[in-house]
Amino acid sequence: MATQFSASVSMQTSCLATTRISFQKPALISNNGRTNLSFNLRRSIPSRRLSVSCAAKQETIEKVSEIVKKQLSLTPDKKVVAETKFADLGADSLDTVEIVMGLEEEFNIQMAEEKAQKIATVEQAAELIEELIKEKK
Repeated sequence: MATQFSASVSMQTSCLATTRISFQKPALISNNGRTNLSFNLRRSIPSRRLSVSCAAKQETIEKVSEIVKKQLSLTPDKKVVAETKFADLGADSLDTVEIVMGLEEEFNIQMAEEKAQKIATVEQAAELIEELIKEKK
C-alpha cells in the first residue's frame, strides 16, 4: 500500500521574484511495517525577462553619448549606449574629468566634485545632468 502526500510552498524574495518549491512525499509501507520516505524538491523560477529602464530622457543620453565620443576621439560607428562604461571605452581618470567638463559646458551646469566622481556610465551622467537641470528651475 502506498500513500502519496504533496505540498507546495511559495515565498516572496526581496527582489520581487517568486520562488516556488514543491515536494512530494510518497510513503510506502511494506509488509513488515517499515516506512520508506523519499522527498523530491523542485525549484521553479518564473520565466520572466529582466528589463531595465533608464530614468534619463533618450535625448539626454544621446547628447551625452555624442560628447563622450568626441572627448575620447571615438569613431562615429562606435556604439555608445546608456549602459556603456567610460572605462570600457578606454577612458582614464583624466578622460573622465574632460568628459565631465564637456558635459558641464554643453548643458550649462556645474557638477559637484563628489557627484562627478561617481559617474561611470553614460546613463549615470545623463541622470545627474537631468537632476541638476531640474534643480536649476
